[in-house]
Amino acid sequence: MFARALCARRALVPRQCAHITRSRSVSSSSTWKAATATQSTPDGPAISETNRAEVTMQRFWKDVGISPEDNAFCVTLDDRSLKTPSGNTLLIPKQKTLLATLIAAEWDSQEKVLKPHALPMTSLAARAIDALADKPTREEVCDALVKYVDTDTISFYQDDPPPLVKLQAKHWDPLLAWLNETHGVELEKAGSILFHVQSNATKDKLRAVIQGFDAWQLAAMERATYATKSFVIALALVTKHITVEEAALAASVEVNSQIERWGEVEDTHDVDYQDVRRQLGSVACLLSNV
Repeated sequence: MFARALCARRALVPRQCAHITRSRSVSSSSTWKAATATQSTPDGPAISETNRAEVTMQRFWKDVGISPEDNAFCVTLDDRSLKTPSGNTLLIPKQKTLLATLIAAEWDSQEKVLKPHALPMTSLAARAIDALADKPTREEVCDALVKYVDTDTISFYQDDPPPLVKLQAKHWDPLLAWLNETHGVELEKAGSILFHVQSNATKDKLRAVIQGFDAWQLAAMERATYATKSFVIALALVTKHITVEEAALAASVEVNSQIERWGEVEDTHDVDYQDVRRQLGSVACLLSNV
């Protein structure tokens, strides 16, 4: 049976909040005298508050805020604009108020020691800003994502055991029907990953769809595909055809059929259950225009 590997990376989607400006006291050992301007290095990315925190792993800021800048929002640490790892200002479009609020919440929730896994929205927004506005990088990402079409989770059907067959029909059949109706693509089903490829016409059509995505959508598509191991599930989520919960259930069909038969393995299945929802939740929040 084709076994899907679920992505184990933790992602925390913080609670929604309107505006964050509360102060925290920071011990002297974790306080950094932050530079007022981004510095550059001769053989690496620009030094910014973001990657300085990654290196020191210490909280050096007291206050987190959100300030308007041109037609965007900027998250600030001690009144200094938050930068991406490449040194770009992390500007959030004004229609994405929720995204700016969540990024601010991520940084405000950091204690003395920085926890990168608790910055899913920051990393996703930085990915869109640093890389996915660049045409060569976009093409590389599209190439990588289209490769998942050949091994898409929902194209590998099994006719046994009955719990698996039932879940395949419930969660995968509607997605394949939607793909055909919306994009004119009929994915070929297979019983094994070996020597199975989809047609070039199918992959060309799906590539054209994601090539039309903006940087935010493509960043979301990338994370959702890697989290679910499915191009189709990711596409349905990014285009808002399905919810986060529906995407998580479609991505977990095999695991859930095993749980139904044999029971849940503690500290494995329960962790995977939360992980995939954190990652897909961050995708939905990135795309929100609230």
